Amino acid sequence: MSAARLSALDASFLAVESAETPMHVGWVATYDGPGPGFAALRDHLAERLEGAPRYQQKLAPVPFGLHEPVWVDDPAYDPAEHLLHAEGDDLGAIVDGILSTPLPRDRPLWQMWIADDLPGDGLAVIGKMHHCMVDGVAIAELGRLILDAEPGAGRRDAPPPDEPAPAPSARSRFARGAIDRAADGARLVLTPARVAVSPRRMLDLPGLARTAVHTLLPPAPGSPLNLAGSGARRHVRLSRSLDDLRAIRRRFGVTPNDVVLAACAGGLRRFAERRGEPPRRLKTMVPADVRTHDDEAGSGNRITFVFLELPCDEPDPVARLEAINAVTAKRRRDGDAEAMDAAFGVIALTPPPVQRAMAHAFAHPRLSNLTISSVAGPAVPRYLHGCRLREVHSAVPLSSRHALSIGVVTVAGRVCFGLFADAGTLPDAAEAGEAVGEAFDELLAAAAA
Repeated sequence: MSAARLSALDASFLAVESAETPMHVGWVATYDGPGPGFAALRDHLAERLEGAPRYQQKLAPVPFGLHEPVWVDDPAYDPAEHLLHAEGDDLGAIVDGILSTPLPRDRPLWQMWIADDLPGDGLAVIGKMHHCMVDGVAIAELGRLILDAEPGAGRRDAPPPDEPAPAPSARSRFARGAIDRAADGARLVLTPARVAVSPRRMLDLPGLARTAVHTLLPPAPGSPLNLAGSGARRHVRLSRSLDDLRAIRRRFGVTPNDVVLAACAGGLRRFAERRGEPPRRLKTMVPADVRTHDDEAGSGNRITFVFLELPCDEPDPVARLEAINAVTAKRRRDGDAEAMDAAFGVIALTPPPVQRAMAHAFAHPRLSNLTISSVAGPAVPRYLHGCRLREVHSAVPLSSRHALSIGVVTVAGRVCFGLFADAGTLPDAAEAGEAVGEAFDELLAAAAA
């Protein structure tokens, strides 16, 4: 694979990373065991990942930061450095330890840990991949590589992997970066002219203005969720039936994502009350997938963001759900996701200092109090080396002064909530998980009434 440049959006996740804010996307996949053992699973996963060249690549910087880094083949790639054995029988402690540690940047930016000594023959795979490499949808695509539709599937016929391509020299990376940066500048200069001569682009200007208002106003309120924290992480997992989510959706005529957001809003309200805090409206950033058929599957980010208020101050669960549905429907009508994607396209043409400033601005706690992300996984049974997939709980990374994110994955008939918390700021994150589960159950009771 030839060297591909990191996109401006992907690079933004590198820019906002620090020791206190590791920016990897994580997940915990549990399976019905017993498993075949660590060595067999390691070799199985290594064989399947041979079909994804990005997993054998690392980042090479452009001298003087002239442009974004490029992906190059890693001649020292060794799957044994990435497919690791998680010893012990306490899954919670294993997961928290893995997800609290940043990924080393001198090699491909991913790890998978196999925990095969859990109580009751349990088996789990804990993964983390840097957000500059994947988003939630790309990780779901990874499941197509490593999971099978039948429990007895073996090796897949695939051509042997290519020999690592020589990495371009620093001089070559600098020269290519200079050419690309000059082209970006020319496109940026011509952008107003392209808008002026295109009626369709002119019609998009009101949409861009609306999206800017939705993004900036109202600012996110001050919240205990937005205090300075540490790099220590806690991952809280809970699940509900996908059939129950569908029952709520049908009863109230809303989308599955509306149900997820309403459960989160209700849970955050309950959590605040239990801490003796007045429930208040919170502002959430919701990633939206904007992939097309032309985008490379399985790697990189093709997301944009939609911002909306969560009515955590509303005591009635149905009123909360209806309020969220009204806002999300308006965001879709206004084309917020598409307008934000277009804005990102313009930002990608600006000089690196501007891009870095924008990356930190989007991570600011006055723009959003938390992130809530929802991804659809396979609805039918899937197997890893004969072990049936039970649940997948994601971990959405936390930027600076953000103590909580919520990732939701629908898979194998389950709705899997993963609350990812700063362990220092929210030592009671388990109570937040319980509150989200109770809020979901409250919606289900209202649907059955």
